[in-house]
Amino acid sequence: METIEAFWVLIKYIILGLLQGFTEPIPISSSGHLVIVRELFGIGIDGLSFEIMVNFGSLIAVLVIYRKDIYRLVENGIRYITTRANDAKSDFQFVMFLILATIPTGIIGLLFEDFIERQLGGRVVVVGVALLITGAALWIIRNLRGNKGEGSITVLDAIIVGLAQSVALVPGISRSGATIVAAMLVGMKTETALRFSFLLYIPVSLGITMLSAGDLIGGDSELSAVAIPSILAFAAAIIATYYSLRWFMNVMARGNLKYFAYYCFAVGVLVILFL
Repeated sequence: METIEAFWVLIKYIILGLLQGFTEPIPISSSGHLVIVRELFGIGIDGLSFEIMVNFGSLIAVLVIYRKDIYRLVENGIRYITTRANDAKSDFQFVMFLILATIPTGIIGLLFEDFIERQLGGRVVVVGVALLITGAALWIIRNLRGNKGEGSITVLDAIIVGLAQSVALVPGISRSGATIVAAMLVGMKTETALRFSFLLYIPVSLGITMLSAGDLIGGDSELSAVAIPSILAFAAAIIATYYSLRWFMNVMARGNLKYFAYYCFAVGVLVILFL
């Protein structure tokens, strides 16, 4: 009996790790899908330590995929500060805009995250409505093709995208969806919107991990009791995020965002009607 229970715990953690990893990069809301799966199948894990771990797994996958961009931005950012090299200016500005866009998320998260979690967290109907909103936003920008590259982004653009990312605190609102929609609405090219969205994910995810590191370092009793399942879920999140993001980059390049809108509409309606 204990063997069966241990096996189920292992499967549960892997499923949630794969779910988090696959849904994190694509615009269908990873947090919303975790709520839906918990409601449908009773699969849930108490405590924040697990969510921090799988989120960190997704972060690692994003860092791997964008490693060349990160290296270039850091190198040219430092070079511009030290030498004022004109060819490094646009990369320096891009880094500054990423930092600027992170500020609204940090402020709103600190002020309202607990309130949102108490009032909206775990409520399936909220997820359903939020998925409909996500679908509508994706539908609006499905045919947009902006002309702003990295060197054409403005302060206002960065603030708007940062505010859009804050909306994703609501379960069911996709972080990647909100930031890509906002980026494309202010006129960014598809590839620029995608890059800005996922490079913006890095400081936010790092911030969450660092603020919550005490729970992990302090030896969360629940997490330590399921160390092997947690490690497997962490690995599953890395792998799933990596391949999901690679796939999503191809989808974006082909301009097929409308299919994610269809999916959000369908799931949102089903959730509202039946859960």
